[in-house]
Amino acid sequence: MNHNQLFRQTRLQLACWYAGVMGVILGLCGWGMYEAIAHAHWMTLDRELESVAGTLHDSLEPVLQEPGQLEPEVGRLLPDLCTQNEQCWNRQFNRERHAIGALHQGDYYVRLLDLTDNLIAVAGVSPDGLPGREGAETWQTFTDSQGTRFHQISVVLHTQDSRDWGSLEVGRSLKEFDDYLGAVKVIMLIGLPIALFGVGTASWGLAGVAMQPIYQSYRQIQQFTADAAHELRTPLAAIRATVESNLRVDSTNFEDIIETLKTVDRQNLRLSQLVNDLLLLSRMDQQELPLKPSLCCLNDVISDVEEEIAVLAIASQVKLTTEVRVQQAVRVKGNEEELYRLLFNLVSNGIQYTPVGGKVTLILDASDRHAIIQVKDTGIGIHPQDLNQIFDRFYRVNSDRARHTGGSGLGLAIAQAIAKTHHGNIQVQSELGQGSLFTIRLPILESA
Repeated sequence: MNHNQLFRQTRLQLACWYAGVMGVILGLCGWGMYEAIAHAHWMTLDRELESVAGTLHDSLEPVLQEPGQLEPEVGRLLPDLCTQNEQCWNRQFNRERHAIGALHQGDYYVRLLDLTDNLIAVAGVSPDGLPGREGAETWQTFTDSQGTRFHQISVVLHTQDSRDWGSLEVGRSLKEFDDYLGAVKVIMLIGLPIALFGVGTASWGLAGVAMQPIYQSYRQIQQFTADAAHELRTPLAAIRATVESNLRVDSTNFEDIIETLKTVDRQNLRLSQLVNDLLLLSRMDQQELPLKPSLCCLNDVISDVEEEIAVLAIASQVKLTTEVRVQQAVRVKGNEEELYRLLFNLVSNGIQYTPVGGKVTLILDASDRHAIIQVKDTGIGIHPQDLNQIFDRFYRVNSDRARHTGGSGLGLAIAQAIAKTHHGNIQVQSELGQGSLFTIRLPILESA
């Protein structure tokens, strides 16, 4: 298949389509997975900030007395809390007892603002260049002067007597979050081409598997065309040679003209028979053959075949016998003419390939559900490697012998096609030098 430009190009196109579609699907799945991971981590971050802010809010409000003023108890809750004017980044505190241990994991910060949004104190990481709040916005995400992103939540604080004290801002750095998503993105960007390469390789193989039946059909059509052309060429060449030879001879002998016409007529008959056989097979393949089913008595069909083909058997010096192993008439539903041709092809085939003094036996039997017809000969037999091909069109077990006997290689193909149209089948058993046995099974309609 790879040696045929058309099939190789089609296979490549199919593989590219498969890989392209799978690439889009993988890309969409990767994007969806990335968004799901980012959303899940973002929600976790929000819950953590809400938890920290809620705990601080509940811990600070009971100790706040005056708006905008820090009470000593606040310093005990947040040991590393630094006021606006203090230089406290080198101070050491006992950080084991404070309200929120997460502040000392390096990513969190806490800011306390008065009612005018002026910074009063800060604890934890102190990002540079924090923007002011815009209105009463609860959540904010921003980037500091060093390019690090932060995410924070703002909540309102009240004094013990429920007056507004100011606000509490709790935030954390998004560096770990961004680094994690960056690593996920890198993995996906590296993994996607690798996955596409695997998909492309698999697509090439699957395209080859999918196109194999088409390629086999294409090869069969090519072989069929070549064989048909060869079979048609032989009688056409004979007709042409006969006509040309007579044209070159200046003769008006009536007997010569008659002989020429007889030769042309024989070759024309051979051509007509071959064309009719090809048309019959084509119509059977397309299920266009009008079967016109009726009740057919196989006993009568076998008698007709025996009577008609007896002349051929006598001429070939082959003994033809018939065995009917059932007492009653065996009937099937089908076309009597086609069933006659089926048996005629098998019996004539047996006679042609049986040497002088041999024997061909036509047997009729029946089971509960099938009519069984067997054609047994003592001919030359068939090689085991040819048994699976003898029903192929134009196939000859022995090409020289078949052409010598005038066969076109379509008889067994037509026989099998007729059996299939009657919902039956043909099986063959053969040994070289021992003869062959063809067995036909047809659904039985009535045995009475």
